[in-house]
Amino acid sequence: MTNADLVELSDLAFAEANRELARRAGGAVHDEDGLLLLAGATDLPVLFNAAMRTERGLSGREAIARADRFFGERRRGYSVLLRAHAPDDDLRAAASDAGLTPFGDMPAMFLDHRLADVAPPPGVALRVVEGDEDAAEFGRVMGEAYATYGMPVECGIAGVGRLAVLRAPHIRALLALVDGRPAGGAMVILSHGIAGIYWVGTVPEARGRGLAELCTRAVGNVGFDLGARLVTLQASVMGEPIYRRMGYFEVTRYPYLVRFEAPPAC
Repeated sequence: MTNADLVELSDLAFAEANRELARRAGGAVHDEDGLLLLAGATDLPVLFNAAMRTERGLSGREAIARADRFFGERRRGYSVLLRAHAPDDDLRAAASDAGLTPFGDMPAMFLDHRLADVAPPPGVALRVVEGDEDAAEFGRVMGEAYATYGMPVECGIAGVGRLAVLRAPHIRALLALVDGRPAGGAMVILSHGIAGIYWVGTVPEARGRGLAELCTRAVGNVGFDLGARLVTLQASVMGEPIYRRMGYFEVTRYPYLVRFEAPPAC
């Protein structure tokens, strides 16, 4: 498989996972004429609400104008996801001209083989999310984990605290329990013949015990066991060195800009 193939698969899987996460959490998805628009279950503008260009024919200015209409009607800000491998310079310029702020630059990484299974350390256990209580705990854990980046804790429950988000024939989620209490987790979504890992997180008081790597390894292996040829993810600042150590390699990046205030409703 060529690097161009990997990049295309990265785009396809990333876009599809965002659709799934938004729809299953009760949000809205509009995908038309080269622009994917995602309104999440929370009004947080960073990544929960996002615009991603999927075809080259759409100009950057038109993409921003359409995103402004979509999110303006919903009275919320949003992120514009860029593709480092694509001719997105005009979209970046249009977003900047519209007042959006550069906020992140996520590496898209792949793993091309199943990793050896590893037993959890003493006092730690892994549990598959199967019921509503586990789903709520997963949302709580992610809310506390991502608060490190400034995300309000309630966004975890709103975004991934439902069983419909975390359990389906092509979706699995795991919780890591420390002394019986959920303290970490991760999920995997299969599409396009590969598996994407999302929402890897550990509550602050449980960090330093290898839970992120344990959960990432476990859900990645679940993806392979469900038939994926490859596993992919978009790394956070804290997660990137862990994934590189595990054998993940970078194929592209997804910079993004954020409009923190809602655009005027049309």
